[in-house]
Amino acid sequence: MKILIVNTLYPPDVMGGAEVSVSLLAAAFMRNGHQVAVVCLQEAGDVSIGNRNGIRTYRVQIDNAYWPFGQDRKPPPFERLRWHLRDTWNRPAAKRFGAILDAEKPDVVHTNNLTGFSVSLWAEAKRRNLRIVHTLRDYSLICKRSTLFSKGSTCEQRCLACTTMTMPHLYASRMVDAVVSNSQYVLDRHLKLGFFPDVSHRVIYNIADSSVRPGPPNSDADMTFGFIGRIEPEKGIDVVLKAVSLLPDSRWQLTTAGKGIEAYERELRGRYDNQRIKWLGFVKPTEFYSTVDVCLISSVWPEPLPRTLIESINAGRATICSTAGGIPEISHFSTSLGTYEPSDFHELAKLMKQAISEAPKWKKAFPSRPEFAASFWREAVTRQYLDVYLAGTPNADGER
Repeated sequence: MKILIVNTLYPPDVMGGAEVSVSLLAAAFMRNGHQVAVVCLQEAGDVSIGNRNGIRTYRVQIDNAYWPFGQDRKPPPFERLRWHLRDTWNRPAAKRFGAILDAEKPDVVHTNNLTGFSVSLWAEAKRRNLRIVHTLRDYSLICKRSTLFSKGSTCEQRCLACTTMTMPHLYASRMVDAVVSNSQYVLDRHLKLGFFPDVSHRVIYNIADSSVRPGPPNSDADMTFGFIGRIEPEKGIDVVLKAVSLLPDSRWQLTTAGKGIEAYERELRGRYDNQRIKWLGFVKPTEFYSTVDVCLISSVWPEPLPRTLIESINAGRATICSTAGGIPEISHFSTSLGTYEPSDFHELAKLMKQAISEAPKWKKAFPSRPEFAASFWREAVTRQYLDVYLAGTPNADGER
């Protein structure tokens, strides 16, 4: 089967878990004998065609006012508004994509995050009578911030700006032949708003990264808590640091890995100046998990399905999880000390104190359960996606 996968970014450009999930899925299909090509964005330059680990990769110049990824400072409000208006339906991006479709002639077009491309890509695939499968990995179709999170809390009701500016997404969602979500929570939020009417839908979890494996316990005598992810309010790093300020003066450490807006990160380091807090910046997940005992999955925004939780389970580390978004759907797969409501740093501190007092119990490597493998291993995930792909092809063996 010829599969064309689209995502805003693709390794080596990685801003979050979506890029990792998409690359693992593409590689899994290739190993199973399918022809796979990927389309993603780049900051500048004409379309470049490369090969990454045997997968043909089209990197397309972003057709918008600026490159929004990895910036240390946010652009002015007016510039952001112009950017989002362009991203509502981006005709130049659609034209570039149409040329790639004509060159590749795929059996199925699998779109993921479309920020920077816009949903205009669906129209190009539909015009060529190609099957379109879309995976929901964030809230960009219903929220211009992509997070359903504003002013420190989850948006229970959408604002007028998001409702208006995402109206084209609502109508365009009818073009999709099947929609997949990596969590039930995200799928329900879209369906309740009328997106993807009469479109078949299901939940398929992300592939667990096989490079992250259970390792030996951390040899440090202190209980080491770990936070890995973008250093930003949505990820709950300030909640973690508030909880840490309530811990005793000894027998613990906090290791943080990731980067964020420079000014915000600098402000946090100044406010929580403690020698027991280590700021590592970017590190490989395998290196991070080998140095921690308990992973803190602390999102306060309704995160669809944090890859950090999947990796923590795969690495054999105990967890403390917030109840935001889709986290409760898979937190039961982990060896957990407990859960807490997002932003409740008092309860988080209580659970961390419990871990410190019961250190021998939690400073262990916990092998993942069989049901975890059944849901997250690449064979299981690719089989489920192929079922969705093949539902729109004439022959069950994938031949057209």
